[in-house]
Amino acid sequence: MKMIDIHSHFLPRSWPDLAARFGTPGWPWMKHTRAGEAMLMLGEQEFRPVNAACWEPAVRLEAMDRDGIDVQIICATPLLFSYHRPPAQALEVARIFNDAALEICAAAPQRLKALCQVPLQDTELACRELSRAMADGHVGVQIGNHVGARELHDEGIITFLQHCAAEGAAVFVHPWDMMAQERMPKYQLPWLVAMPAETQLSILWLILSGAFERLPRSLRICFAHGGGSFPYLLGRVDNAWRNRDIVRADCPRLPSSYVDRFHVDAAVFSADALSFLVRTMGEDRVMLGSDYPFPLGEQQAGSLIRSHAGLPASVRAKLLQANARRFFRLASAPAAQGAAAAARRSA
Repeated sequence: MKMIDIHSHFLPRSWPDLAARFGTPGWPWMKHTRAGEAMLMLGEQEFRPVNAACWEPAVRLEAMDRDGIDVQIICATPLLFSYHRPPAQALEVARIFNDAALEICAAAPQRLKALCQVPLQDTELACRELSRAMADGHVGVQIGNHVGARELHDEGIITFLQHCAAEGAAVFVHPWDMMAQERMPKYQLPWLVAMPAETQLSILWLILSGAFERLPRSLRICFAHGGGSFPYLLGRVDNAWRNRDIVRADCPRLPSSYVDRFHVDAAVFSADALSFLVRTMGEDRVMLGSDYPFPLGEQQAGSLIRSHAGLPASVRAKLLQANARRFFRLASAPAAQGAAAAARRSA
């Protein structure tokens, strides 16, 4: 069965010295430690160990062949967003990494597709870079779930999302800059607790603020990590909407009625959670996302969906590729290409 992985990350092997270019500290850079291994740095602080899977197309394609992934959507690590920097600097950074993404995809343009990033703190510049990137071959954009204190219902961000719909750009929302990190200094708790909460928060801002009422239904928007904690607390939100006027003040319809306005990936790592996610979101709005190549991602992409005996084969096919093909408007892979990939996997 063909599979499309909509959630994977990349880092270039290197990029210009941003601290030197802009004359300010604290920019991300790559410190290579040994062959195929590096430390992603944030100024002088170690952020995350990474390896060649981030920047070497051959390593990525080998893993895709191993797992049976036909197409993979790549996007930058959110650390690179630069939303807190001056807009002109963030625009230059976005162009650097957007061009780098296409260089990686050029190794296998039918199998690797890219999402761009934009300087979302400046609506005009963000729209301009989105248009440039789409013209260059990106299939959409990855954005963070907030820009400082501005949430997704902010008028500037709504204008940008309207522009995405007009350009036909898919939008992938990834949590970042997690809340209350001072209370979570160990055990990767920001990733385990705050990340799911950040995603739920951004979805609820779009719903409860009435933002979805101002966005066209043609907007294709997807939230990472199974929608975070949103699907599992949706009953609580509906109950609050029914019983508290302050919850429904700007939201004309029951919150659960908006699940047809967005998609989520399937990165939930539990068969029971996936079953519940599909029941909550519907079988047409969940897509395979592995979070490759990071340790918190699915180590064998697609294995949870493929092995889920509780999902009919027709539903598994939707989650593995049909929903993503429609969402990203991907053409069907040529038969020869599919046969070649199969031959590589069986070799």
